[in-house]
Amino acid sequence: MGDGRLNLAMVDTARVPPLLALAALVVTFLVTRSITRMIRAGRGPFRNVNPGGMHIHHVVPGVVLMVIGGFGAIFVEGGVVAESVVAVVFGMGTGLVLDEFALILHLHDVYWSEQGRTSVEVTVLTSVVVGMMLIGSSPFDVDDQGGLQEQGALLWALNLILGTLIAVVSFAKGKFRMGVLGVVIPFIGAVGAIRLARPKSPWAHRFYTHRPHKLARATRRAARHDAHWSGLRTRFQNAIAGAPNKPEQQDRDGDDPPPPPE
Repeated sequence: MGDGRLNLAMVDTARVPPLLALAALVVTFLVTRSITRMIRAGRGPFRNVNPGGMHIHHVVPGVVLMVIGGFGAIFVEGGVVAESVVAVVFGMGTGLVLDEFALILHLHDVYWSEQGRTSVEVTVLTSVVVGMMLIGSSPFDVDDQGGLQEQGALLWALNLILGTLIAVVSFAKGKFRMGVLGVVIPFIGAVGAIRLARPKSPWAHRFYTHRPHKLARATRRAARHDAHWSGLRTRFQNAIAGAPNKPEQQDRDGDDPPPPPE
């Protein structure tokens, strides 16, 4: 730095491609949402892509970009620049695919319905988990304790198995967000695994059916939680992704043309 130039040796170049991939994911998701909201409102120069009358959802180019970026990451050679290029391509594809995650999940066009909010949640959680891994967290905390060589194979495997079980229990209890975050912060997953299950979760169906008092407690706790957090979560999702259609409106993707008149 003495001659005014950046010493690249001080930069952890191994983190540059994943950082660019994450940035591309977030930017692509936000830009895509902005465009679909403009199409939905009938503003701007953007229009639907309907070759031959068939609507092409943006998950399609997203899959193509993910394939190019994924195989590019396997085969590309040329150092950090080439790796960064394919990382950006993969991140862009991931952003497009996650923006229509609900479409893939439901195999139905739910982009502007309440079910479509799943795409927003999955994108946010993915971005948070990847971001935390970039700043040093590791899945299930297995490397934060010294890695395989330092811990020994048995302790490392036990740590991995325990972390996986905690995440699975959180998912089974209906604590999806806590289970995902628990992958990189085991304490959060442990809290989700210990606390009461959501009343409609697989865990509650299996273990609370014949324990009405526990099911009632779980129902009351879920109602309090939802009353406290649902409004805030809804406003956040609406701010970045747009409000879903009202129940009386027909569910359709923001890219889709309006239905023909009766």
